[in-house]
Amino acid sequence: MLYGLIAGKPHGGWTATFLVTTILTSVTGFPLPATQLLPSHIVGVISIVLLAVAVAALYVYRLAGAWRWIYVASAVTALYLNVFVGVVQSFLKVPALRAMAPTQSEPPFLFTQLVVLVLFIALAIVAAIRFRIEPVVTRE
Repeated sequence: MLYGLIAGKPHGGWTATFLVTTILTSVTGFPLPATQLLPSHIVGVISIVLLAVAVAALYVYRLAGAWRWIYVASAVTALYLNVFVGVVQSFLKVPALRAMAPTQSEPPFLFTQLVVLVLFIALAIVAAIRFRIEPVVTRE
């Protein structure tokens, strides 16, 4: 999906797969038992809202006008949240990473999350620039 945005053209099947699997990933986190509102719930809600916007921009508004950059921003941000959670889970589950940042407030964890954030900001900017212009239809 992100490659398609950066290349300036969506890849229909990959885009739909990304949206469906990301929505399912976010939704399946809620049935787990929890006695309080957790950061994972907040990230899940934000992700679902972003994905709803992305789906509307793509399938309802057909990327017309401002919906094009709205789609890019919402889809890339939802992908970033997936990667953010992946980094968190890695530092929780991978013994070597857990040893470096047992409370996830240590410099290795913070540095990793900062690098991921900067990378996604850069990718979002490139995607917004390259995907912003609607294709020109020529008649022959």
